[in-house]
Amino acid sequence: MNIAIVASAGGSQRHRLLAVARELGREHHVTIYSRRDNTESKPKTRVAPGVTVEHLDVGPAKDLPADDVLPYLNDLGDHLSKRWNQDRPDVIHAHSWTWGLAAVAGAQGLSVPVTQTFHTVDTAHKDVERALGRRARAVIAGSGDEESALIRLGVPRNNIAIVPHGVDTERFQRRGPVATRGSRKRLLHLGPLTPDRGAHTIVRALQGLQDVELVIAGGPEPEDLDGDRDARRLRVLADQLGVADRVTLVGQVKRAAVPKLMRSADAVVSVPREATTGIVALEAMACGVPVIASAVGAHLDSVIDGVTGLLVPPDRPARTARLARELLQDPTLRTALGYAGADRARSRYSWERVSQELVRVYEAACA
Repeated sequence: MNIAIVASAGGSQRHRLLAVARELGREHHVTIYSRRDNTESKPKTRVAPGVTVEHLDVGPAKDLPADDVLPYLNDLGDHLSKRWNQDRPDVIHAHSWTWGLAAVAGAQGLSVPVTQTFHTVDTAHKDVERALGRRARAVIAGSGDEESALIRLGVPRNNIAIVPHGVDTERFQRRGPVATRGSRKRLLHLGPLTPDRGAHTIVRALQGLQDVELVIAGGPEPEDLDGDRDARRLRVLADQLGVADRVTLVGQVKRAAVPKLMRSADAVVSVPREATTGIVALEAMACGVPVIASAVGAHLDSVIDGVTGLLVPPDRPARTARLARELLQDPTLRTALGYAGADRARSRYSWERVSQELVRVYEAACA
């Protein structure tokens, strides 16, 4: 198939988008169309066999929030229409409501099916998303929780296909280097430092855990931690609770170093209030590290409670502490959860499996 993907060039979705595109490119031709968001972007770049990225010269060459892209949607649609009239795709996959609008405009008169991914349901633009969801040949949700949100939005149930967010099972696996650690049991939080992402919950939970250290990776670069408001708040909280000597903030970790940091932990605790992708839990599972995850969003699909990890409601430090204590005191349970989590990540969430499921959605849309 000739697959056209339209999406923003930056953001946290970029590396996952490219990973899936590379997998698709093994058997299909994939072109990713994106707005040029910096002055160094080339008009066209071949990023892998079968995969090309084309940057559309529309609007200022800088990253823009979704609402700020609105004035340029007509131009984006025109650019896409010209390209697709020259090189007609078999199927179009739009990521986000802004690119959904551009894709619909660009595909006008071409009889090419448009599939749509929103990633999150944006209540501020629910009318637009509802209209796009009803018009698209298929709406691709990343989890059952997102599917439910789309149904509540008004997207027909039979128009929704669930294709989970994937994980790089080549990079994230049980065997590999392990980061240096001490003799204490280690819990790891990976991600932003804001209260909604769960780090504060884990610091509070540390009160109920003896001889356990917490490593918090994420936020700004290490040299900028002292000036970061969220990092300061976490340190003040740890000091007030008397656990500051067992809490280490390491700042932003290079992506290549994440697997070995995960493998150094006895458990990864990922308890955000919302989990659109649940990627931290998936990466930990792929590394064979037991996971304690919040019972929300994508975690409800990926983490089978008591089998591939443990689920806990968000913002429950006492309950999180109890689960962590039981887990850290039971090496057999940790081993069982680690093996089962790695097996599930490899069999259900690999890039190969995700790309295969996307192809099935695309083929159904073309039928």
